[in-house]
Amino acid sequence: MALMKGQPPNPSWVPFDKEDASALKEEIKRLRKALSELTPSLESLLKRRGFRVYKKEPSEDLLLPEERFIDGFYETMKRYSFRLFLRDVIKHQGSFGNADITRYATSEVTADYIDYLLETGLIEPAGEAKYRLQKRRLRSFGETLEWFLSEIFHREFSTEAVWGVKFKRPKVGGDYDIIAKLDGSILYMEVKSSPPKQIYANEIAAFMDRVYDLLPDVAVFFMDTELRMKDKIVPMFEDELKKRHAHPPAALRLEKELFQIEDNIFIINAKDGITNNIEKVLIRYFRRGK
Repeated sequence: MALMKGQPPNPSWVPFDKEDASALKEEIKRLRKALSELTPSLESLLKRRGFRVYKKEPSEDLLLPEERFIDGFYETMKRYSFRLFLRDVIKHQGSFGNADITRYATSEVTADYIDYLLETGLIEPAGEAKYRLQKRRLRSFGETLEWFLSEIFHREFSTEAVWGVKFKRPKVGGDYDIIAKLDGSILYMEVKSSPPKQIYANEIAAFMDRVYDLLPDVAVFFMDTELRMKDKIVPMFEDELKKRHAHPPAALRLEKELFQIEDNIFIINAKDGITNNIEKVLIRYFRRGK
């Protein structure tokens, strides 16, 4: 690093290499874990709001390999093309060939993904150049995506998180897709695997109902898409806010396809990476007012 003119040499300075960065990252994770253990549990934080978990983390539609493959599966799920590929596999779960599921990647990449699913035991041969899921009659990719988002909070942000949560509430029902503990705060995330054209106003209204009932410190509406959010999703939020407020707050663009409503409601997608976008939300929330 070049010294500025007049700056004395610093004999204690040494280059900050990748090993140092990795060690620092692990130390941050350790400190976050220690802090998490010192703050109330997620169950306690929910209880303070009058919420008790009735059901969580269903497995009927969960598509996961054996435990020895979980780490690799998690890393592969970070690829948007792989998640789109899995949606098509579930859609054609009884019988499919390479051509049936080559929509969002090249045929070579799709063939690699098929080989990977064969290796992990998630699919099996079903005739000449045909395959099928080992676990069939899955209704959607939703549960697997919720599991993945929960794992991101666990692995990347050292937070306690549960997915597919149901509460017994007299007026506001439905699933709370992700509930996570951020130190002493609660984050609620709605997870959508459908493209924007398949999202409707009643889903935005249901999300806002749950936000106003749970009163999380951070609320995130996440769509697993790289398509624009401003065209349809943000206007639907603006319409919903007009129904609820005489002077509705604005949905402001943070950057690209990330939007914020007031201090604690965020609308995000998968463009530039899910983990990256969640990190931007958390930084924005914890530095609010700065």
